Amino acid sequence: MAEFLLRYADNQGAVHQQVAEGRSEQELRDKYAQQGFLVYSIRPRGELQSLSKRLGGKKKLNQEKFLIFNQQFVTLVRAGLPILKSLDLLADRLTDPKLGKYVRSVRDEVRTGSMLSDAFGAQGIFPPIYVTSVMAGEKSGSLAEVLDRYITYQRLALGVRKKILLSLLYPSLLVVLVIALIVFLITYVVPNFAQLYTSMSANLPAATQLLIAVGTTARNYILVGVGALVALAFAFRLWSRRDSAQERLDKVKLRTPVMGDIWVKYQVAQLARVMGTLLLGGIPLVQALETAGQSVGSRLMRKALDQVRKTVREGQTLSGSLRATRIFPGLSIDMIEVGESTGALPQMLNSVAEFYEEDVSTRMQAAMSLIEPAIMIFMGSFVAFVLVALYLPIFSLADTLK
Repeated sequence: MAEFLLRYADNQGAVHQQVAEGRSEQELRDKYAQQGFLVYSIRPRGELQSLSKRLGGKKKLNQEKFLIFNQQFVTLVRAGLPILKSLDLLADRLTDPKLGKYVRSVRDEVRTGSMLSDAFGAQGIFPPIYVTSVMAGEKSGSLAEVLDRYITYQRLALGVRKKILLSLLYPSLLVVLVIALIVFLITYVVPNFAQLYTSMSANLPAATQLLIAVGTTARNYILVGVGALVALAFAFRLWSRRDSAQERLDKVKLRTPVMGDIWVKYQVAQLARVMGTLLLGGIPLVQALETAGQSVGSRLMRKALDQVRKTVREGQTLSGSLRATRIFPGLSIDMIEVGESTGALPQMLNSVAEFYEEDVSTRMQAAMSLIEPAIMIFMGSFVAFVLVALYLPIFSLADTLK
C-alpha cells in the first residue's frame, strides 16, 4: 500500500492532517467520506517528499534571521494581532529578501484560506519540525506557546552548532596553511634547488634525489593535478548525493575512531532535542518520530528511525525500538526508558539532548587540542626534512672544497 497525506474536516468542523495508507486516492476518499468526514485533499506522500527535495534541496534558510522572524511573529501574535495581519507587517520588513519572498508566499496562501502550517509546508524550505510545531499550535489553540518552545529549541541548536564550528575553525586554518606551505616548497623551492645542483653536477644523496624528483614532477604537472582534484571533488559530490552513498558514508563516519563517537552523539542530541520539542507541543509520538526523521541529516539515522517508527506503531516501546537499531548509545536508551516509565518522556528527551550536547562540545575541544599539536609536529617534521634534504649536498660540496 502507498502512503498519502490526507487533509479532512470532522463533524465538528475541526481540520485534521495525517498520513494514511491505501491502494489509491479514490479508495481513501470513499473510505473517509463514508465515515462522515469532509475530505479536502489527498496527495501521495512520496510525491510531496520529492517536491520538497526539488524545492528545498538546494535552498537553505539563514537560521539566525529565521529566528528573528519567529521572535517578531510570536510577539505580534501575543499582542493579539491576527495571523494574516502579523504576516502582512513582517513580510515587507524582513532584512533577508530570500526569507521575505517565502513569507509573502505564506501570507498569500493564508489569505486564500489555507492553514498556516500547510502554507509553510508548501514552500518546501521551512524545517519539518517548524511546520509540525505550527500545526500543533493551530490544533491546540496555543500557537504562541508552541512557537516559544520552537524558538528555545532553535536558540539551543544554533548555540551548539556555533560551538562546534568555532572548535573546528583553528584546525581547519592550520590544515590550509600546511597544504599551502607544502605546495610552495614542492613546486617552487625544490625545483630551484634542482637547477642549482644540475649546474654544479653534484652527487646528490638519495633523500635529495627523491625530493627533487617529486618537486620537478609536481611543478610540471601541477595544472593536471589541480584539474584532477577538481574533477574528483565534483564526481564525489555527485556520488555522495545518492541515498546509498550517503548511507555508506554514514557507516564510515560511524566506524571512525574518536570522531565516529562524537558524530553519533551529535546526531542523538539533535534527534532528542527535536522529539522533545515536538512532544511538548502535543504531537503524538509516531508523528514526532516521522518529523524527527526528516529533520536529522544522517541517512543511516533516518533509515533506523523509519524502522523505529514502524515498531512503535505496532505497540513496542520507544526505548526497545531504539535499542534494536544498535546505533544509539546505551545511556541515551536507558534515560529514555526511565522517561517512558515515569511519564516524563519529553522532559527526559530534553535532558538527553543537554547531556549529549555538552558531551559533544567537551569531546570536540579535547580532540581539537590533540589534533592541533599533531598538525604542528607534522608541519615541522616536513619542513625539517625538506631543509635537510636540500642543504645536505651543499655541506658535502663544502667539505669537498676543503
